Amino acid sequence: MFGMFLILPVLALYARGMPDYSPELLGLAMGAYGLTQALFQIPFGRWSDRIGRKPVIVAGLSLFAVGALLGALAQSLAGLAAARSLQGAGAVSAAVSALLADLTRPELRTRAMAFIGISIGLSFVLSLVFAPVLEATVGVPGIFLTMLLMALGGIALIVLAVPAEPVRTASDAPPLSRMHELAVRPALLRLHIGIFVVHFMITATFLAVPAVLLENLGIAAGAHWKVYLGVFVASIGGTIPLVMATERTQRASRLLVLAILAAAGSQALLGASSGRFWVVMGALTLFFAAFNYLEARLPALLTLAATGSERGAALGIFATAQFLGAFAGGAVGGVLLGRYGLPGVFWGAAAVAALWAVVAAAPAATANAVERA
Repeated sequence: MFGMFLILPVLALYARGMPDYSPELLGLAMGAYGLTQALFQIPFGRWSDRIGRKPVIVAGLSLFAVGALLGALAQSLAGLAAARSLQGAGAVSAAVSALLADLTRPELRTRAMAFIGISIGLSFVLSLVFAPVLEATVGVPGIFLTMLLMALGGIALIVLAVPAEPVRTASDAPPLSRMHELAVRPALLRLHIGIFVVHFMITATFLAVPAVLLENLGIAAGAHWKVYLGVFVASIGGTIPLVMATERTQRASRLLVLAILAAAGSQALLGASSGRFWVVMGALTLFFAAFNYLEARLPALLTLAATGSERGAALGIFATAQFLGAFAGGAVGGVLLGRYGLPGVFWGAAAVAALWAVVAAAPAATANAVERA
């Protein structure tokens, strides 16, 4: 994920020097990774159910490494798009989450998933800090070579450091005929919807926040990394209590709804008062606190709702919804930005989150009614 984020702040300017540059081809190069990620999450998840998590993760990281090498050697924007597509084809998010679930106890799974969620958020923030520095030092080809080295390091960790996983056979993977059932099963569908909305919000938010910082608050683009790093660190103070409360209380469903409403409220604050410095800082801190918790809690819930033999396939569908949410957040956010300006993006994200809160609260309310009866 750090490799994916690392190229985004510098690719647009670098692409202008390519002989085949066009805005349309640039868009393809930027989005190719997410498209192939969405396409291959389900197959990789099913393969991890069939042959094991670690072999699939090694294969995916190998594809990512080859794509990074091609990116370093690319002399055209089309070549860069092809390299990014190959990197995205190494879609191991589902297999990684499934392996983590296999190796952790259920009562600690949210905490374990929180480390992944926080690391993804931190990788985004660090990419904003390091991408311009690396581009000035080693250039974009050097950034791709950095991705190659990180992928090889990841392969070494999987092979040498990660504990052995449960033995699997070909009969462990759910048949293709069950994939539709895994996608629409009510307990899983709510989680697929949830991760779609989470990544819709994060993409839409960062479509508009840089402009808010620059135009509304007068913060120079070169100083935006300080804002992101500051609010992310501050947000951990909100994420950790939510995670700990989830593990220690019997009100996990209520805490989930509370986090969703916090995310919706943060977007509404940004939509209503994006010209006030401390309101924006508070809203971003609230958003990251909720985002980090939801990014951890949703996959943890999915690993509890899906059995071990179908967990990889279910997480593949889950990851597909995640990347489709990111695509939709950019596409819909762009339309809202063009029609209603910066506040429209935030209000749109707030509305989507509010609708999700209604969906998430419904099963919790039903369960509570049954329990009282």
